[in-house]
Amino acid sequence: MILSALLQDIEWNLLYGEEKEINAIAYDSRKVQKGDLFVCITGFQTDGHKYAQKAIEAGAAAIICEKEIQSDNKDVTIIQTKNTRHTLAVLSANYYKHPCDSMNVIGVTGTNGKTTTTYLIKSVLDSIKHKVGIVGTIENRIGDKILHTDRTTPESLELQQLFYQMKQENVTDVVMEVSSHSLDLHRVDGIQYNIGIFTNLTQDHLDYHKTMENYKIAKSLLFQRSDKSVINIDDEAGEFMKQNAKGEVLTFGIEKQADITAKEIDISADGVKFTLCYNNKQYAVSLHTPGRFSIYNALGAIGACVFMGIAMEDIIAGLNSNIGVAGRFQTIKSSKANAIVDYAHTPDGLENILKTAQEFVKGKIITVFGCGGDRDRTKRPIMGEIAGKLSDYCIITSDNPRTENPTSILDDVEEGMKKTNCEYIKLVDRREAICHAVEYGQKGDLIVIAGKGHENYQIFADKTIHFDDVEEVKKAFGGDAL
Repeated sequence: MILSALLQDIEWNLLYGEEKEINAIAYDSRKVQKGDLFVCITGFQTDGHKYAQKAIEAGAAAIICEKEIQSDNKDVTIIQTKNTRHTLAVLSANYYKHPCDSMNVIGVTGTNGKTTTTYLIKSVLDSIKHKVGIVGTIENRIGDKILHTDRTTPESLELQQLFYQMKQENVTDVVMEVSSHSLDLHRVDGIQYNIGIFTNLTQDHLDYHKTMENYKIAKSLLFQRSDKSVINIDDEAGEFMKQNAKGEVLTFGIEKQADITAKEIDISADGVKFTLCYNNKQYAVSLHTPGRFSIYNALGAIGACVFMGIAMEDIIAGLNSNIGVAGRFQTIKSSKANAIVDYAHTPDGLENILKTAQEFVKGKIITVFGCGGDRDRTKRPIMGEIAGKLSDYCIITSDNPRTENPTSILDDVEEGMKKTNCEYIKLVDRREAICHAVEYGQKGDLIVIAGKGHENYQIFADKTIHFDDVEEVKKAFGGDAL
């Protein structure tokens, strides 16, 4: 593609060089081939401008930079822009010929509930024979085909490439999780969402955003680029999201007046039933995942499906067909204690899971959890206190320690636990912690293993190992697992 065509809708300044034919785009100098365009991205660990010369040596035809760079190779075209992250996103959309324009794109943002909401929508769309693409934390999907994913929202180049592949495979609807990082770091620039959904906002990612206000503002960017928005008005940030929405808005909630609401709620170990109220009509809804949070996820999904013009009977049938998501309130049963594996890794997420457990557990709640290293430290004692108040026994253990000392992380969590009367133990080894919970548990008890959910790895300073909470609790149960 001609360089000038790639630069459409981008403000740029030619430092030197001329028009070029571009083969491909790269932001990693190790992937540059002859005739490629290299975009210098300033990252958290390194600066792509340092690798511009390596890209040129590898055969780059053109370089896009923020900082002015020099090269002895005058055959290379060098262009300067104000923000290369934004530029990369627009370049990528131009290169792949804006594949989103021919698909219905639904974005889901919020601290908790993004993954489940996307899969609830997928269940509805699957039930009416649409071909669905998923972009999210657990996996990317094209119909039934599962693709590996490394982060909630991919970098813009890989994201547009994925959209292009979806278009080639006749996907009609894309349902994607949109992280605050992706919004703030311009990964989703150039995408106009047909529908945006706001689930909730609670403390997370303050290692990056620094303040909750910054975090809230980042989330709100989705609704400034959505044609229609579905917003949880019960959440404290809901009104802010509504005010920032550019198009038509549907609100949902349980406590406050909203367009879509739920009443007559019945929560059990097997799921939840409620009466849906919308447009002066009432409908009976059943979900297979327990918890009040499940209702909020369903209401958000219902709002999106209403905007798509899907009949309410089809929406309800599609929701009922969803059997749950891996690592999201996933139940493993045994002849004595049962276990729940959940991704809850924020204060709000952990509180939701434990309060849901309290509604149906006959015995004790035994909680196994930790906090990730190199992430927001301020939430550690908060989560310790929440777990202590809502559990009968706690085992504080490692999550993904990354480069931090695992013992220090456990000590931070313990500071909150000390504020409660809960009996607890600290075990750095997560496998040992799960085994201890199983040994401790009795018939009627529930073991809640929180923090990692679907993840099948554990990250340490010097290595990443295979580790799957579901596998580990099944091993601990032995032949007793049902």
